[in-house]
Amino acid sequence: MCGLDSVLAMTEIEQVADAAIAEAGARMLRAWHGQKAVEYKSPIDLVTKTDRDIEAAVVARLRTAFPDHMIVAEEASAGRSIPRPSTDCYAWYLDPIDGTTNFAHSYPQCCVSLGLARGDDLLYGIVYDPLSEETFKAKRGAGATLNGRPIHVSTTPQLEQALIGTGFPYDRRSHVDFYLAFMRDFMLRTQGVRRVGSAALDLCYVACGRLDGFFEWKLLPWDTAAGALIVREAGGMVSDFSNGLFDLYGDQILASNGCIHMLMLDVLQSRLASTPIPPRFADSRA
Repeated sequence: MCGLDSVLAMTEIEQVADAAIAEAGARMLRAWHGQKAVEYKSPIDLVTKTDRDIEAAVVARLRTAFPDHMIVAEEASAGRSIPRPSTDCYAWYLDPIDGTTNFAHSYPQCCVSLGLARGDDLLYGIVYDPLSEETFKAKRGAGATLNGRPIHVSTTPQLEQALIGTGFPYDRRSHVDFYLAFMRDFMLRTQGVRRVGSAALDLCYVACGRLDGFFEWKLLPWDTAAGALIVREAGGMVSDFSNGLFDLYGDQILASNGCIHMLMLDVLQSRLASTPIPPRFADSRA
């Protein structure tokens, strides 16, 4: 399922992705003010009918346009082992509603996120927040935009002046003290810490300078594929907590404006050195 007969035209990718995301946003808006049909995958991990409707619509468009591509979509993939694509395989990563809990409560911090990679190489990303009418996009090597205008990360030079974003995985009730220890460290070192509830938006906010950095444990590929590329193309940095290469299939992401990246790494590494990883920590992912 890799579709390698010809080099993909980026214009075709954009056209299909734009149409799919526009339809997804329209579906989200139609459902926004109504009663949400909610189901629970776990006590704190929920899904709505709108998630599934958006996912089905976007996947249908992608399959029609790119029948040989791999598609990794949240609701179809959640709870399953996700095979890592081969280095020459095109794969789409879709989160139909990033921030489903926010959406279910009509809290206006949610979006649709769609990214394309070839193997581990991120090629294209689009994140659409229909509630604020903001579309973030990036193409590898071509920069990042917000509603068509170029964006760039902030130039904040010190943690004490920085606004940082974070989030908490779905196993947070089991490991609450561990996760809060990291948040406490950044609360003591920064101007402030925010928890929006949508990792894709957090990453886009780093890209356009609203946040200076972001870190989180146990995100999944559909959470980060588009946003990580948007940060990079906006001039920022993305890594794991040891300054290793960011891995879509890994369990750590640190994104920043670059200026404070090493300072954030110091905080993370100091906490990891002093706080043991909890038992069974690796048994669950967000």
